[in-house]
Amino acid sequence: MLDTEALPRLSRTERVAVLDGWLTGLLAEAVGGTPPPTTRRGGPPPRTGTDGLALVAVGSLGRRELPPHGDLDLVLVHEGRPEIAAIADALWYPVWDAGLRLDHSVRSVAEAVSVASTDAKAGLGLLDARLVAGDAELAGRLRSATLASWRQHASRLLPQLRDLRRERAHRLGELAFLLEPDLKEAYGGLREGQVLRAAAAAQVADEPSEEAEQAYAFLLDVRDELRARSGRAGDVLVRQEQRAVAAALGLADEDVLLREVSLAGRRLAFVADETWRRVEAALVRRPRGRYRRVRREPLAEGVVRQGDEVVLARDARPAADPGLVLRAAAAAARADLLLSPYTLKVLAVHSPPMPEPWPPEARWSFLRVLASGRSAVRVLEQLDQEGLLSRLLPEWDRVRSLPQRHPWHRFTVDRHLVEAAAAASELTRDVDRPDLLLVGALLHDIGKGYPGDHSVVGEPVAAEIATRMGFAPADVATLATLVRHHLLLPATATRRDIDDPATIERVADTIGRDSSVLHLLHALAQADGAATSASAWSPWKAHLVAALVGRVQAELGGTAMEEPEPVLHPTPPQVTAQVASGAVTVGVEDVADGQQVTIGAPDRPGMLSTCAGVLALNQLDVRAAKMTVADGYATGVFAVRPRFGRAPVPEILADGVRAALEGTLPLAARLRQREADYREDGRAAPPRISWHNSEVSGAATGIVEVRAGDRAGLLYRLTAAIAGEGLDVTGARIETLGGDAVDCFYVANPSGSPVDPVQRERVDAALVAATRGGGAVAVGADTPS
Repeated sequence: MLDTEALPRLSRTERVAVLDGWLTGLLAEAVGGTPPPTTRRGGPPPRTGTDGLALVAVGSLGRRELPPHGDLDLVLVHEGRPEIAAIADALWYPVWDAGLRLDHSVRSVAEAVSVASTDAKAGLGLLDARLVAGDAELAGRLRSATLASWRQHASRLLPQLRDLRRERAHRLGELAFLLEPDLKEAYGGLREGQVLRAAAAAQVADEPSEEAEQAYAFLLDVRDELRARSGRAGDVLVRQEQRAVAAALGLADEDVLLREVSLAGRRLAFVADETWRRVEAALVRRPRGRYRRVRREPLAEGVVRQGDEVVLARDARPAADPGLVLRAAAAAARADLLLSPYTLKVLAVHSPPMPEPWPPEARWSFLRVLASGRSAVRVLEQLDQEGLLSRLLPEWDRVRSLPQRHPWHRFTVDRHLVEAAAAASELTRDVDRPDLLLVGALLHDIGKGYPGDHSVVGEPVAAEIATRMGFAPADVATLATLVRHHLLLPATATRRDIDDPATIERVADTIGRDSSVLHLLHALAQADGAATSASAWSPWKAHLVAALVGRVQAELGGTAMEEPEPVLHPTPPQVTAQVASGAVTVGVEDVADGQQVTIGAPDRPGMLSTCAGVLALNQLDVRAAKMTVADGYATGVFAVRPRFGRAPVPEILADGVRAALEGTLPLAARLRQREADYREDGRAAPPRISWHNSEVSGAATGIVEVRAGDRAGLLYRLTAAIAGEGLDVTGARIETLGGDAVDCFYVANPSGSPVDPVQRERVDAALVAATRGGGAVAVGADTPS
């Protein structure tokens, strides 16, 4: 007699062994108690015993993973047994009488394979078929036939499983971020492990990795303890059971349990996502015998696009290039692609530690990752899963998969920070320092990994990280302020009288009466709220915070746009080329973050555009620029970094500028072709254009500021658009902050008259077109002198 009350207290192995033995006895009794069929004269003798009869377990019992209070999934397979109906009745009724839940079927091998070839869920279960009792040869034929059918019909069955997975994710959410997760069906749950094995059985993916199997086994343990303590067949880890389950598993408390569940779910989801990418690629692969060459496109130094993923170039040297990890991540995020699994493994094994402070190139690459928005979320998860993110930010381990019990929060702390940075990328054109906004969003809750008020304890942690990243002391102080006071605006707007002058005065004093910090905190509050939930950032709260910001800004007063301090100094010329109107000189100097190029030439309309176009054509990304004109001679100083590691050659640059000035180098056409060859994923957000009067150069000079997604050749197109509207660029300050270009151009009419509103409208339209890849060619850029 089966002791059903004792079953939940047994281990999985013991429970399966007990049930196997009991079911074996039931089958023997059912066969022995069923009268044999009548023998037809001249026919073969009837089969007796378990000949042509096999009791097969599928599902969790077939995998030897049956949880407490689990269903028994059984298939009675038969061949040449006319009395099968009577045997089945004699077998199933004792199971029901014992109070066990039973999912049963009676099939021949052909019938089972027929069902499995059309129903993905049935086929998935039969892949786990295991003989419990009876004819081993018959059970073996069932397994072989089922596996062959699964492989034969994989192109039809696997998409069904994919659709079921998507439906589960939409309906139940992600296990890693739920406070009461469904351990079996949620995205990243136990069902993922079963589907991974099914993909491997179809020979379109590898067997699950050891890390994935460990995550799967942990979730099995959690489910077993949950069911054993709740006394029912449930897979949702409800809050009232979490403490008991944690204690049973030897964990400190329910938060530690939820964190470990999150880590396991994230690992399974990550492996499953990668597997499904491989599966879908395999399902659309061309027929055998037709070789399809995959194009390799350079994206950055040591990084190329291969098909739909990013890999290392053949000449990449990860062991000698600490910046390669972030450069590859930035290239992938900006192209809205993922790093290949092999590339991730290579980087994880061979990448050296990042120098401290970070090289400027590494910091710039990291900012480009964050500025990529939604595509950065997947890339950062890749770095996280391979341990690369924690190497760059050791403090990240403190918040990794850390649960947040407040019902407003949709995510664990680390994912919330990544989501906040993604939301902040949509607001970078609202602030003076988009780079500080992006990093502030990523770090604003870093203090939640430490005891105490997370805003207070997070301030020194953020300052330490920013210092290690290589930010200047003033920027470190600003980032620390953002973390310390990231709740200042929403808390004040919703809990204080924003019409009280004392409230406004207190906020202004708290932020050091700094208008730039005020707008950074406003953008950070919006990003924080968007990454939390709709309840956390309602239209009502957004209106209150905006009203508070407006009152504080009025208290601080308007500030005139200050002349930026020059950061670039000319390099002595090394090469000279002659044009009809004078000499073209070029000097190149190595600096900490790439090279500095100085180009001198006789001034003419569109001179800055011409220089920018030649640099872009030579695959040099401009980080900053300054153009000055004295006595009819223009001097441009450009901070550049080679996109593919090839240092600028002065002779080539001088020849390019000379050819452009003489009209023999069609810059616009060549750059359009270059963009077609190295296509980039453009930012969807529209550019932001603003005008200011220069208090330095006089009212006749206007300052137009353009904030737009950075891309190759952008500086050329912007300056070409301005010159195309008949304005001279008398000076420029070019900065790339994160994924945005923040370019200020000092413009004037050649006649000396002020820039009127009609001209501004025309220039605005031309600049918008230029940021989208269109725009006019600068006057003089491609025409003979």
